[in-house]
Amino acid sequence: MYKRILVGVDGSDASLRGLDEAVRLAKTTGGQLLLVHVVNHMLRADFAAAAYYDKVIEALREGGNKVLDQAASRARKADVPCETKLVDAFGDPAADLIVGEAKAWPADLIVLGTHGRRGLKRLALGSDAELVLRMAPVPVLLVRTQSDAASA
Repeated sequence: MYKRILVGVDGSDASLRGLDEAVRLAKTTGGQLLLVHVVNHMLRADFAAAAYYDKVIEALREGGNKVLDQAASRARKADVPCETKLVDAFGDPAADLIVGEAKAWPADLIVLGTHGRRGLKRLALGSDAELVLRMAPVPVLLVRTQSDAASA
């Protein structure tokens, strides 16, 4: 069954709900987790002085490592073995990188929290979860936040 579960985490309520679901599933199957956080380099060096750019990127990486540490602590508290991986996205969509990590590890399942946006919000913000779902070589479990699930 699902023994190798990749979980995308970003510290949001949606990703924490996805993590909790992945932890429950891993406990049931005796599985392990790979917690992945994507640091998205949306800034370009030609728009900011290199010194400021480097500081911003370093702060994003530190924040990403903190998110990973908190997620790993949550999994380990439930006695679920896990690894963490910080991935730099230099212009690549986060979805591409998550799918790439799922292939490389290799994962049996990808779990993502999603906000369940619709309409103009979805168009404006995009949906990494939807892109992962379309490209993934393995099953994908999308977990909506409590408030989103209640209003559906």
